[in-house]
Amino acid sequence: MTIAQAERTKLIEQYRLHDKDSGSPEVQVAILTSEIQALTEHLKAHSKDYSSRRGLIKKVNRRSTLLRYLARTEDQRYHALVERLGLRH
Repeated sequence: MTIAQAERTKLIEQYRLHDKDSGSPEVQVAILTSEIQALTEHLKAHSKDYSSRRGLIKKVNRRSTLLRYLARTEDQRYHALVERLGLRH
């Protein structure tokens, strides 16, 4: 499950740090969060779709890795991002 290009562009514009930023941890976590939410909704309707479940677990682990990196290097940015996305920490 991927998100639409328009939604991806909107997320990049919303979470970027400067005009040419498209790959900062904040942007990556925002995109992964959107994809995780879409996959979660998909799996509610298709509970035996194990391939999608595996993809969901991989995305959750990737987001967790990025969040740990951000918490380790830039604690204030980490807390701001978690608050903005409404994630548990």
